[in-house]
Amino acid sequence: MKRIFINIVVFSIVQTALGQATIKTMFYNVLNYPSAPPTNREEILETIIDSYEPDIFMICELETEAGGDEILNSSLNDDHTNYSSAPFLSNFSNSDVELHQLLYYNNQKFTLIQSQRLITTIRDINWYTLELISVDQTNNPIRIEVFVAHLKASQGATNETKRLNMVKEFTDNYANLDENDYVIFAGDFNVYSSNEPAYQELLDVNNKIIMADPINTPGNWTSNSTFEDIHTQSTRLSNNDFDDFGSGGGLDDRFDFILISENMINSTELSYIPNTYGSYGNNGNCYNQRIDDVDCTGVYDNALRDALYNMSDHLPVVMELQVDQQFLSTPDFVETPRTIQLNNGTIIEDHLSLQINNNSDFINFKIYNTLGQEIKSFSLKGNSVTEISVSELSNGLYYLIPTNIDNNVIKFLKRN
Repeated sequence: MKRIFINIVVFSIVQTALGQATIKTMFYNVLNYPSAPPTNREEILETIIDSYEPDIFMICELETEAGGDEILNSSLNDDHTNYSSAPFLSNFSNSDVELHQLLYYNNQKFTLIQSQRLITTIRDINWYTLELISVDQTNNPIRIEVFVAHLKASQGATNETKRLNMVKEFTDNYANLDENDYVIFAGDFNVYSSNEPAYQELLDVNNKIIMADPINTPGNWTSNSTFEDIHTQSTRLSNNDFDDFGSGGGLDDRFDFILISENMINSTELSYIPNTYGSYGNNGNCYNQRIDDVDCTGVYDNALRDALYNMSDHLPVVMELQVDQQFLSTPDFVETPRTIQLNNGTIIEDHLSLQINNNSDFINFKIYNTLGQEIKSFSLKGNSVTEISVSELSNGLYYLIPTNIDNNVIKFLKRN
């Protein structure tokens, strides 16, 4: 027991020394998914996802629930099962619109608290509440209110007004939020400059919650080479090879955004990491070119840019956040497929759902509290799924340790 206690203490010290954890976010217009060509876009998206590994993945232009399931199972969980999806909500705002938004999240880092929608005249704005699965979750829960939108497309005063009206459905909803809430508003905004009313409404300093553009680059973004490093559309010169899906013209528009509430700029609890916001795949030298052009070389390699070209006419937007709590689960330290995993997440109420893979023998388990005291022991047969009652445990952090095989320590939070 002393040896295991020392291991727990060392493990805790390592986590404390790390101090802060990182959250990686990505928004992506996935272009009429899944009907737009080519036919293997779930594999193409897998390449893009694997290159960045977002913890929060927000999309628009999803056509069907089946398409959403395909992204979850084939693009995100192709080699592991760390991602979950929010419920698919059909567009309620306009029955003629068959394009939807959806959120996926790393279920080792987040729990989805709620999923709902704001009704507009064009498309729903989806609203999700995520809570961090952290060591200090019970005493100091951190939640992020995530809104995903797809504003009205095209130029002209009429369309600008429609975009503004959609955004007002979001800002009018501030009455349902606390002014100290952490908020993300992401999407395909279809705005052409920082002077557009919709963009100005989002950043209005008189709002209850003031949103901020992490890179703060005002100007006329469209057809302006000054902003070539932040353009997100179009990845293609023509849509002729894609059955007329999407737009052409090369990279010359900044349509895609991740905005954050102003309190995330300099908060010590949850904050934006400077210089992590970017147009993913844009090397800053591809103005009016297709993203896979041989001359657009740089940090993003040819293989990734080829995938981005074939996947969509938009580039993803990415951004990283820093949180001052350690996640309860630490998948970054897992180097081999886990033999043992929790099927019901790391926040437990009455029972552990343990799945054992790649081991046909009995495995002995012990549960320890944070003081290194043994609380419970049991044995399970390998290659099975078993429910273990922990209803008798007090609320708090525990360590599940297999004692006769080499496997990572599994942390879970008992909470009623």
